[in-house]
Amino acid sequence: MEHVRDLTLLPKAHLHLHFTGSMRPTTLLELADKYGVHLPDALTSGEPPKLRATDERGWFRFQRLYDIARSCLRSPEDIQRLVREAAEEDVRDGSGWLEIQVDPTSYAPMLGGLIPALEIILDAVERAARETGLGLRVLVAANRMKHPLDARTLARLAVRYADRGVVGFGLSNDERRGMARDFDRAFAIAREGGLLAAPHGGELAGPASVRDCLDDLHATRIGHGVRAAEDPRLMRKLAERGVTCEVCPSSNVALGVYEKPADVPLRTLYEAGVPMALGADDPLLFGSRLAAQYELVRRHHAFTDAELAELARQSVRASAAPEGIRGKLLAGIDDWLAG
Repeated sequence: MEHVRDLTLLPKAHLHLHFTGSMRPTTLLELADKYGVHLPDALTSGEPPKLRATDERGWFRFQRLYDIARSCLRSPEDIQRLVREAAEEDVRDGSGWLEIQVDPTSYAPMLGGLIPALEIILDAVERAARETGLGLRVLVAANRMKHPLDARTLARLAVRYADRGVVGFGLSNDERRGMARDFDRAFAIAREGGLLAAPHGGELAGPASVRDCLDDLHATRIGHGVRAAEDPRLMRKLAERGVTCEVCPSSNVALGVYEKPADVPLRTLYEAGVPMALGADDPLLFGSRLAAQYELVRRHHAFTDAELAELARQSVRASAAPEGIRGKLLAGIDDWLAG
């Protein structure tokens, strides 16, 4: 019988973590009390809320809970606390590199405007990296529910701060709304500015959503991407181009994309050669962090430790980590496997 290694000791990169969704539940309770924000039972029960988002009502409920949580982040100190705690949680789970995803327009009203909001976030990221030793960067994400011109503004802002810690540009929210091609100019601005392109696709919508991200936005990574497993030709395309899918199995199940963990097509994607980086997405709402995603893959998909080590390598290779950090993490993965 194979020796079962501790997955929190496996070095890895975390490429799919949303800003507010990274918050500790206890922190949300404290901030809500501080600001007099009434939290619904779904955010105070201590259990992840039941969130089927495969219909419009379910997605609206998910978004409403997220917006309520975000309304509790009102000061630079709150932002610093969230980022530091997210970094601490990642370090505890064996992450050596984190790219946290944020739409700064969502925080701008509380933090003095769009530019001040992004600068406060980047200052918090720099401080948390220094205090925890975690490699930490930012992926600025546009909201596909808003006008494409807003996305262009964000892309220009992201490029402007590429030397301050912004490494990528994304596109989040309900992928069933708005065409990917409407945001092609924003992604062109980001790519021309040296940022990686990582739009969401292939979770709530099917394989066509992934294909649009590839063809229209020239994605270097896909946020989620699991529905590509329904199209062998698309999986071949992802494998040939080396486009990594940021797969978040716990959130796939929590949102009703798949009924149970064993249904998430991780083995299908892996055996097709599609690179994957496991991510926690929104631990506040889905109840589990990074190491738990690896544990899920081990338990429900019978991935061996050698295969789990390869998933960790794929997360590191797909990251924006500099060569020194990348080499250190890859060597650490080899050491973990060697036992």
